[in-house]
Amino acid sequence: MNQRADKFAELDTAEHLYLRKLSEPRDNTLRIVVQEAISNRAKAAPLEIPGSPGKFFDGEAWPIESSEACRTFVLHWRHYVAYLVTEECVGSCGKYGDESFTGRLARLYTRSHHYKIVCLNHLIDVGFNKAARGRDRVRQRATTPA
Repeated sequence: MNQRADKFAELDTAEHLYLRKLSEPRDNTLRIVVQEAISNRAKAAPLEIPGSPGKFFDGEAWPIESSEACRTFVLHWRHYVAYLVTEECVGSCGKYGDESFTGRLARLYTRSHHYKIVCLNHLIDVGFNKAARGRDRVRQRATTPA
């Protein structure tokens, strides 16, 4: 596996991801900043049922949040065909039996030639030209997202 693929696969080692920033630094280039997030079971508490004051779900709930120990990743495409940001619940409904992908949070779809970054609250699809693939870049950043 090459270094670029290793870095992209490293996104899959996160428990969860949050989209922190998406921008086009230049024409037809795309920069996405995502930050790792973890389940903070230290803050477990009963969860009140929305719209039903005083009624609670069985069990406990805990927040999913980023901490100082969480990693930040910067993804950069020097050229993309298209990108789409979808709200997580809307974009999670379909069944695509004719599509195949590798990865969990950072997916590479081999038939439709696109990446999908699966974040809490957002799904980000980035289409690429098959000939231009390989010019994309992922790096880990230790600082907070800017």
